[in-house]
Parts: sequence; C-alpha cells; structure tokens
Amino acid sequence: MNNKLQSLENNQIWLYFIALLLGAVSSVFLKDLTTDFSVIISPAIAVLLFTMFAQIPFLEMKKAFSNLPYFIALLIGNFIFVPIAVWTLLQIVDFNSYIAFSIALVLLSPCIDYVIVFTKLGRGNEALMLVSTPILLVLQLLLLPLYMYLFFNNELSSLLQFAPLFKAFLWMIVIPMAFAFALQVTAKSFKLSSTLLKQTAWLPVPFMAIVLFTILATQLPTISDHFHEIKMVIPIFLLFLVIAPLIGKFLSVLFRLPSSTSRTLAFSLSTRNSLVVLPIALALPDQWAIIAAAVIVTQTIIELIGELIYVKIIPKLFK
Repeated sequence: MNNKLQSLENNQIWLYFIALLLGAVSSVFLKDLTTDFSVIISPAIAVLLFTMFAQIPFLEMKKAFSNLPYFIALLIGNFIFVPIAVWTLLQIVDFNSYIAFSIALVLLSPCIDYVIVFTKLGRGNEALMLVSTPILLVLQLLLLPLYMYLFFNNELSSLLQFAPLFKAFLWMIVIPMAFAFALQVTAKSFKLSSTLLKQTAWLPVPFMAIVLFTILATQLPTISDHFHEIKMVIPIFLLFLVIAPLIGKFLSVLFRLPSSTSRTLAFSLSTRNSLVVLPIALALPDQWAIIAAAVIVTQTIIELIGELIYVKIIPKLFK
C-alpha cells in the first residue's frame, strides 16, 4: 500500500474527530449557512458508500469460509446474540417508537468500514475482517427487515413509509454497491477500471470526514432541541459498548479462537454500521427522520470515543 495512503488510513479516526469538532463549531457560529449543508448529505453518503464498497473484496468472499470457527462465531454473534442483546436493552426504558426503532436500526447493523482500522489498531486480524465485510453487508441488508418486524410487529407498518425507504435503499446502497462490484469485475480486463478502482482507495476517509462534518453541522441543533429524548439513548449505547465485547469473549472461548481472531470478532460485534443505515433513517417520515438521524449521530460519536478505549482494552482482554 502507498505509504501516504496508509498514513491517511491510520490517522483517519483523528480526522473524524476534527470533522466532528468543526461540524459542532459550525452549527453554533454558522447556523444560517449550515442549514444549507443538509442538501449534500444524501449525495455525499452515496459517494462515500460507493468508495467503501469498492474496497470490499466481493470477488474473494469465499475466503471467509476458510476460517470456519471464526465465520460461525461471527454470524452467531452479529445476527443472534447481538439482536438478543439489543432487544433486551430496549426493554430497559420505555422508549417511544421513533427512538426505539432508531436504536435498533443502528445497533443491529455490523460495521463494514472503519472497523477494519480499529481491528488493526487493536491487534486483531484486519485481513480477516476485510474478507468478512461482504458477508456482513449482504446479511444485514437481508435481515434488517426481519428484525424490525420481530421487534416492532404490526406497529412497524403504521410507522414506515416504504416508498421513500425503498428509494433510499436503491439510490444510496444498491446502486453504489452495483457500481463498485462492476468496477471490480471490469478491473481485471480494462486498465481504466483498474486505475479508477485504485484511486477510489483515497476517497473513503475524506468523504467520511465530509459526511460527519455535514451531519453534525446540520443535526446538532436537532440533538439540542430533542435532548430530553436523545439523552435517554446515551446509557443504552454505553451499555452496548460493554456488552458487545463480552459476547465476543464468550464466543471466542466457545469456539476456541486464537487471540488475534478473538479480537477481530470483538471489534466486529462492538462496531456498528451507522453510515449505511443513515440513508434509511433520513428516508423516514419527517419528524421521525429528524429524531432517527439525531439518535444515529449520537451513537456514532459515542462509538468513536469507545473505539479509542477498545484499542487499549481489547488486546488485554483477549490474550
């Protein structure tokens, strides 16, 4: 990997914090200007997701099956144990439907992007995590509707407007993923595609910073206006940061995973996919979309802080 690119990726977390800080400052001192930023959120997320999908080795998905114990633990942890944990957490407080749905939306979706960097910083197996990402992405997109039905039953149909949800899913997830996959397929035969694929490696970090800045600059006033509701989700997200690695520890012992693989599993279970589910949140009915986006941004901020603690604790917990 190009040294400059590797340096950019290794320092991306600090760039994200700078972006969040600048977004917060802008929301206060440039409030009239930042309200105009909201129009670029959806296009920026679409480009960001395309650049992220382009880095996912879809054509090498079968390699994930070579480490069968890890793969089984990964699926059981992310798609059985974590949903049970999330459902349990939602019973702690009597949340309204908007907030409960938003919490479930973000916590049920395993991360496929910066979790790779955190895994590397936390002495996990980043190559194994990278190979796992296509499977995690496909399964979470398939299973999210099922989880939402199981969690909210008939209430879901009265709250959701499926047309905008489908539109958001199509334009910001399916189409970017299709373009990324096509680029990977044609890269073997066409020099232009190969060159473009290599250049996309530079884009996820700056576009993630742009998205984080824009979201916080436009949504922080909303978080402030709805803080009496949003503050209730903070303990839930903090509890999840504690519970998820413990699930990873249990499964690591159960499947007798080596230490680096155990750390990889722990990071996958603990890191959520906020930027992929954000387009879904923004496509919800008006007031719901505002609150859902605020909940997801809150989770992102808490998670980024938690990850910096993880990179110190998880290597000691998973020896």
